[in-house]
Amino acid sequence: MRVLQFKLLLVLILSHSMGVSAQSKVNFNADWSFILEDSVEFTLSNYATDHWRKLNLPHDWTIENDFSEDLEGCTAFSIGGIGWYSKQFETPIQKGQKCFIVFDGVYNNAEYWLNGMKIGDHPYGYAPIYFDLTPYLHQDGSSNRLMVKVDHSRYADSRWYTGSGIYRNVNLLITGEVLIPVWGTFITTPYVSAEKATVDVKVNLLNSTSAEAERKIQLSIIDQQGNEVHQTEKSITLAQNGEKTYQHTFEIQNPKLWGIDQPHLYKAEILLYENGKVVQSEETAFGIRKLYFDKDKGFFLNDQNLKIKGVCLHHDAGLVGTAVPKDVWRQKLTLLKEGGCNAIRMSHNPASDEFLDLCDEMGFLVQNEFYDEWDLPKDKRYNMHDKEVDYITRGHSEHFQKWAETDLKNTILSSRNHPSIFQWSIGNEIEWTYPGNRGATGIFKETNKDDKIDWTLWRTEVPPHTPEEVRAFWKAFPKQTYNIGATAKKLADWTKELDTTRYITANCILPTSSFETGYTDVLDVVGFSYKPHKYDYFKATYPNQIMMGTENVPRWYEWKAAAEREYIAGIFLWTGIDYLGEKRKHEWPLKATPHGLLDTAGFPRASFYMFKALWRDDIPVISMFTQSADKSIYKVDNHGVVVEKKKGYWELAPREWQEVNPHWNYQNGEKTIVEVYANCEEVELFQNGKSLGVQYLKDQADYTYKWAVDFKKGKLIAKGKRNGEKISTSLETVSEAVGIRITADRTDLLSNTTDVVKLVAQLVDKKGKEVKYSEEEVIFEVEGLHRLLGTDAGDTRKIVNYKNHSIETVNGKCLMMLQATDQPSKVKVTAYSKNKKLTSNEVTININQKKKIEQ
Repeated sequence: MRVLQFKLLLVLILSHSMGVSAQSKVNFNADWSFILEDSVEFTLSNYATDHWRKLNLPHDWTIENDFSEDLEGCTAFSIGGIGWYSKQFETPIQKGQKCFIVFDGVYNNAEYWLNGMKIGDHPYGYAPIYFDLTPYLHQDGSSNRLMVKVDHSRYADSRWYTGSGIYRNVNLLITGEVLIPVWGTFITTPYVSAEKATVDVKVNLLNSTSAEAERKIQLSIIDQQGNEVHQTEKSITLAQNGEKTYQHTFEIQNPKLWGIDQPHLYKAEILLYENGKVVQSEETAFGIRKLYFDKDKGFFLNDQNLKIKGVCLHHDAGLVGTAVPKDVWRQKLTLLKEGGCNAIRMSHNPASDEFLDLCDEMGFLVQNEFYDEWDLPKDKRYNMHDKEVDYITRGHSEHFQKWAETDLKNTILSSRNHPSIFQWSIGNEIEWTYPGNRGATGIFKETNKDDKIDWTLWRTEVPPHTPEEVRAFWKAFPKQTYNIGATAKKLADWTKELDTTRYITANCILPTSSFETGYTDVLDVVGFSYKPHKYDYFKATYPNQIMMGTENVPRWYEWKAAAEREYIAGIFLWTGIDYLGEKRKHEWPLKATPHGLLDTAGFPRASFYMFKALWRDDIPVISMFTQSADKSIYKVDNHGVVVEKKKGYWELAPREWQEVNPHWNYQNGEKTIVEVYANCEEVELFQNGKSLGVQYLKDQADYTYKWAVDFKKGKLIAKGKRNGEKISTSLETVSEAVGIRITADRTDLLSNTTDVVKLVAQLVDKKGKEVKYSEEEVIFEVEGLHRLLGTDAGDTRKIVNYKNHSIETVNGKCLMMLQATDQPSKVKVTAYSKNKKLTSNEVTININQKKKIEQ
C-alpha cells in the first residue's frame, strides 16, 4: 500500500508540473445559466446571459413547473418547450493537449454551440454523446462560451414522463495529442473460477499528430481494499495519424468475484506517459464474474443457478423528475434490495452512467434497453401502433434511420465495463408498430385501427394460430418498407461488433408472430411480455430457445409460473417504482402509473411486502394489512371461510394492488378482512391476546393468509414460523394525531452540491405511536443553506407542484428531500400542520466541507 500511495503522489506531482490533472476526467456540472425561451440571438458570441437563471447540472426544467389538465397524460400532464443552457469557462488545455466534452443525457433534440460555432446536434435523449472542443476553444486567453439548445417542444413525444434539459452529468476529458479516446477502454474476464480469473484489458490509442509518436502505458489493478494485485507497463509506437490497440491479458489468483450479495469491484488505473510525464490518466471500475444462460436450467452467475428477481424501472424518480441525484437512487435501490430484488430492467431506454455505478456497487444485475420504437412510431397516448399523427407526439422513430447505429454503439461503448450489465435489450414491445404482427397472432384483426383485443384468446395456454398458420399469414401478407426481422438483425449485429460477452434480448409482446419473422432468431434470450400462461407452449414449440419473463404483472401468479419452471430464467415486474406518465387524457388528475412496489415517494406498498415474502428465501418475512369488508377483495362464504369475492381473481389479478390499510383503526364492530403476507409455513393471528386460529401456507392458493375480524380497539399480532424460526408483526389501534415526528436518513452531508437527505414526517399520537388512518397537510420549515428538491407523499392523483414546502400526507406520512450546496451550513428542519395544531421535533443536518463522512 505504501508503494502504491507513493506512486500516485508522484503522478500528481508530475501532472501538476504540466498543468494537467492526474485525473483527466473533469466534472463540468457547475455554474451554468439557463433560460426557458428561444431566440436566434442566443448563439451569438457577444450575447449577454447575465439575466439567465444560475444553476448546476443535472437539471430537469419540466419537473419544476405545474401540472396542467390542458397537457398530455402520456407525459404526466407536464410541459416541454425550448430551453437554452450557457456556460462560460477558461480554456482548460495548453498547447499539445485536446479537450472533449461528454454529455451522458440531454432530453432532447439538442444543438451544441461553442464560441458562436455549431459543433453538433443530437436528437436522442437517452444515449450519451461527445464532441471534440479543441478546434473551437479560444487560445488568446479570452473565455469560452458553450451554448446548448434543448428543443422539447414536442412535449408528448413519449409514452412516459421524459423530463427536459441536460438531466445527466457532463464531463470534460483532457488528453494529449496522442490519447486514449473517449470510452477507449474495454475490460473483460474471459475465464472465471474461484481459484483464478483471466482478465483482458484493451485500450485504444490514437495519434492525432502528423508525426510518429512513442508513448509508455502503465496499467495497475487495484482491489476494493486498495491493494495493488497487478501492474505492468509497455512502450508503444504509433504511426502518424495512426491507431493501435494495447492489449494485456493476465491472471488473478483467488479473485474476489462480483455477485449480487458481494459485489466486489476492481479498478484499472491507466497512465499514459510522454517523456516520463503523465499526459493522461484513466480509472475504470470492473468486476470479475461469470454469467451464462442454459435453455433448460435458466441463469447462472459465477456457476451458481440464480433466479432473476427483477423489476422494471423508468428513469424518473418522482419529485426530482429525471435529474436524479445518486443518493436518491441509492435510497430507492436499497429498499428494492431489502425486498429481495436482484435485477433491474431499464425500461425503455439506456441507464445513466451514475445509475449503473450504483448497480455495480450494490449488486444488481441490469438489462440495459436501447429503444422503445424502431423504424415506425408507437402511439404515445394509447400505446401499440400509431393511431393519431400530430406534431407534439412525433418521437425517436423520426431519427432512427440516421441515428440508431450511433446511439446504440455509444451506449455500449460508454457502459460495457459495468459488471452489473448482463443483457442488452434491443427493443420493447416493438411488434406493435410493424403491420402484420397483430393479425399474425390470431388475437387481433389486422384491419382494426383501435386494436380491439380478445382477452380470452390473449390468456389461453395455446395461441389461436399455430406456427404453420403464422407462416402462412406472413407468406400472404404484402411486403412492407420495413421488416422487423431485418431491423432486429441489424441492431443485434451492431451490438455484437462491440460486445460478445453479454446476452442480447428483447421484450416480445407478440411472440407467436416474432418466432416466425426472424425477430427471435437474433436474440440470445427471448423475453416475454405478460405470457405466463404460454410458457409451456413456447418451450414445447421452440425447445432450443432460452426464455424468461421481461415484463410481468407484480402478482403471485407471475412469480409462481417462473418459480415452478427451471427453464424460465426469471421475471421483471412492471414496475419496481411508480413512474410519472403513461396516463390517458381522461385519467386526469392521475399523473403517474401506480403499479410499483414502491410509490413515487419511495414508500413501500403492500405489493412490496408480498414480493419480499416471495423473494427473500434467506429470512422469515411477515407483514399485515387490513381493509373493511365492503372494500376488500375478499368475503366470508357460507362456511365462514374467507374467499375471493370474484372466484379465481388471484390468477388474473391486475398490476395495481388492491387497496389495503397499514393500520388498525375502524368503527367499533366493523367487519374487516386482515391480510398477512409471509413466507412462513404457518401463521397464527391474535386479537387482544385471543387466538383467531392458525393457518398454513400450503392452503393459501393465492399466497395470502386472511382472516375475517370484527374490529375492536386493541392489538392484532400475527405470529409466524419458518423452518423453526419465529417471527411476528402487529398493528395497534392508535388515538388521534397530536404531533409530527421528523426522521432523517442521515444527519451529516458534504458541501459538494450532490449529497441528499431524506426527511420523513409521520403523524403521531400522544404516546408517540404512528397515526396512519388520518391525513394532514404538513408544511416544512427549513433554516440554513440548502437546495429544496421537493416534497411528496406518494399519492399519484394529487396534482401538486413537487417544489412546494407543503404536502398532504398519505397514511399519515410524507417526505421532503434537501440537497447540499457548495457551502457548509447547519440546516434545521421543523414541520407543522396547516391548521397549526400539530408541530414537530427539530432535526439538524450538518453540511460540512470534509472530503469524506465516516459512516
